[in-house]
Amino acid sequence: MSPMSRKVALITGGSQGIGAATARLLASKGYFVAINFSSNTAKAEKIVKELGEQNAMSIQADASQISEVETIVQKTVQRCGKIDAIVAAAALFSLQDIADTSESSFDKMMALNVKGPFFLAQKAAPCMPSGSHIVFISTTQCHASTVTAPYLLYNMTKGAVEQMTRVLAKDFGRKGIFVNAVAPGPTATDMFMTGKSPELVKTLAGLSPHDRIARPVEIADTIAYLTKSRWVSGQVIKVNGGMA
Repeated sequence: MSPMSRKVALITGGSQGIGAATARLLASKGYFVAINFSSNTAKAEKIVKELGEQNAMSIQADASQISEVETIVQKTVQRCGKIDAIVAAAALFSLQDIADTSESSFDKMMALNVKGPFFLAQKAAPCMPSGSHIVFISTTQCHASTVTAPYLLYNMTKGAVEQMTRVLAKDFGRKGIFVNAVAPGPTATDMFMTGKSPELVKTLAGLSPHDRIARPVEIADTIAYLTKSRWVSGQVIKVNGGMA
């Protein structure tokens, strides 16, 4: 089946973690998925091979740069003719309190976590038919009273994403485009697990009444729901197993 006759999902950060889990899940539901990645060609090619070239393509580009965001959109539309769903999963995560935050680290995180999704929505919207969906990724840490000082910069970026969700839903709603976000709790992605001891992971798991952290596919479940919902817009859905 040609991509032009199917629903098309564009996923930034789609070669690993929540993005990869979402690519697999949406492909299983009949979507053609365009998987953006920044540097790990092997991971992206592995997913495309797994899903089949008739169901997926990969696009290498830096999702923090406007010119490359335009390239991501253009290549998807050239192949598929439209975009029915966007999942802005590309993100940078690091912990640093205000005293240790440099201008460079501030700019890098803002660029990928805020500027990238903002301009992805701007550039893709003209290619999205009525009934399309945009799903941003926030974090439960924006809502948790247990948040600690080193989350400051990361939470600032995700707070911006939540306001983008709330306000953009008003703007794009006039075009029939639904805009929502998911706010995961601790999730077993490579990005999240890096640098964490087994003891810390166990402590974080204990914050949920289920006494574990999420699997990426469990976050993807909610993202997939939001790509087909017909009356949910402007919402941030916390997906954290009851943690917060």
